[in-house]
Formats: sequence, C-alpha cells, structure tokens
Amino acid sequence: MSNLFEYSDVLNSPIEAFYCKEPECHLPIHAHWHYFVEILYVYQGEITVTCNEHSYLLTPGSLILLPPQVIHKVYSLNDQKDVNYACVKFNINKIQLVGNYLPNLNVLLRQIAQLQNPPLVFDEGTLDHISLSDYFERIIQEVNNRCYGYNSYVYTMLSELMVKILRHWYYTGQLMQTDNIEEQSEYSLQNILVYIDEHSSENINIEKLAHMCNMSYSYFAKLFHKQFGQSCKQYIEFVRLSKAENLLLFTGLDLTEIAGETGFSDCSHLIRCFRKKYNITPKQFRMHHAKTDSYRG
Repeated sequence: MSNLFEYSDVLNSPIEAFYCKEPECHLPIHAHWHYFVEILYVYQGEITVTCNEHSYLLTPGSLILLPPQVIHKVYSLNDQKDVNYACVKFNINKIQLVGNYLPNLNVLLRQIAQLQNPPLVFDEGTLDHISLSDYFERIIQEVNNRCYGYNSYVYTMLSELMVKILRHWYYTGQLMQTDNIEEQSEYSLQNILVYIDEHSSENINIEKLAHMCNMSYSYFAKLFHKQFGQSCKQYIEFVRLSKAENLLLFTGLDLTEIAGETGFSDCSHLIRCFRKKYNITPKQFRMHHAKTDSYRG
C-alpha cells in the first residue's frame, strides 16, 4: 500500500506553480499530505477539495489554501473535462512577516485547520479585490521562466497574498494566540506522522510512539491533540480511511483486500468505521465515484 506522504524539499524550498487541466492532469487526485502549503485557484469548471474531514466546492474565481500536514484530495463530482485550475506549492517558513504582533504562519495555519469550519476558501471579494486570475498567471510565468531573482519575486507576491488572508481572518474574528511548542517536540511529532503513514497497515501502539518522542504517554497525547486537533488514535484511523478511499477510487481490490492493506482487522471493521465517518458504505462510495474509464494508478 503506497503512503499518503508526499516528499518535499522544504529546506531548499523549491516553488512549484503550474496549471492543472485535461489531458495533462487527471481527476481525481488521490488523498495525500505534505509539509508545504498548497493553493489551488480555479479558472474554469468546478472542483471539490477535501481537507481533513471538510469538503469545499470551488467555482471559477475562487481559491483554497491548504495548510501543511492536512490530508487532502481533489475531484470533480460530474467528471468534468473542462476543468482548469492553478496549483502553487511553497514553504510557508520562507515568508517572514515583520511585526511582533503578527502570528507564526506555520502554527497559525495548523490552528486554522483545526477549527470546526476552517475558513480556507477565498475570492476577490474577500481579499481586497486583488486580481487573482492575473496574480496566479504571473506566479506561474515567473516559475516557468526562472528569470534572475524569480524565487524572491514569487515569495514577495505570496507574502502579499498571505497578509490579505490574515487581514480577512483578523477582521472576521478568526485570528487566535499562537503559542509555539519547542522546536524539537514539533520535529518529533512530524516524524511520527511519517511513521504512522508508513506503518498504518500494522498494529500501532501509541505508548511506543510516545517513547519514540522521548515523552510520557500523557504528555504525548496532550501535545498531539494540541498540534493536530484530534487524538493520535483518531488520526491513525483517519489515515487508514484515507488510504481505503484511494484504493476504492484507483484499484479494483475487494473490501477484504482493502481492509488487509489499510490496517483494519477485517472487512466488517472497515465498513463500520467508514460508515461512521462518512455516513456511506465503502461500496456506495465506490459506486458514487465510479468513472467510465478504467481505474487509474
């Protein structure tokens, strides 16, 4: 079973910016997560983006900001062939805002993602009437041409966008105090996410995870919930369900095989957890998202 984690060189921070449209880009995009920020802006058609447990419909002129470390996927309910959207991926730590009253963006995005209804979708009306279509065209052009200083130029543009997003959150009462945790503890928890991803088909002992971080069980559990908005046990089940979704969408494996691949004790356990989470059975999910073409890997 392939992992959900998508490797990114966050230290050297390569900026990625490109258009996603048929036939080069095929929907659905399978569930995955990474350490960089991803922004999608829709030029044409409609796409649905799921971010952790939330689902957003994006129409032309709207964008979604996907925080680091959230599991997300992209699909079109109507199997549209005219979808065209821009995708920009970047390292949020490269954006340094001046002013001690401004929050740490990495911590803030993680906290925003934990809200009951994360405000992650924006349009020109909510971002000081910035021309988003021209904005993303300029970013993609800069990244493609790679002219002298393009990295600095693109990050300057992204800083402008992030400030406009911060203003919107601030004036709608979304900003909150951002207490940082020790850098070593945060690094340990990030490694744990990768470990869970790689070993999700096995029996994962949470006390062992705490020991791997040199933490007591109670402190690890408290810190994990603070960082990711759910218990470690809930997160492990969520990862397994996300992998089950990928197998339902992109393979012809039956439910017994999927249960074995994703760490559920048996087929009944998978069905029970899937229905509890999504109010639909795995079979109904597969039928609902069935495509006329063959399964894609």
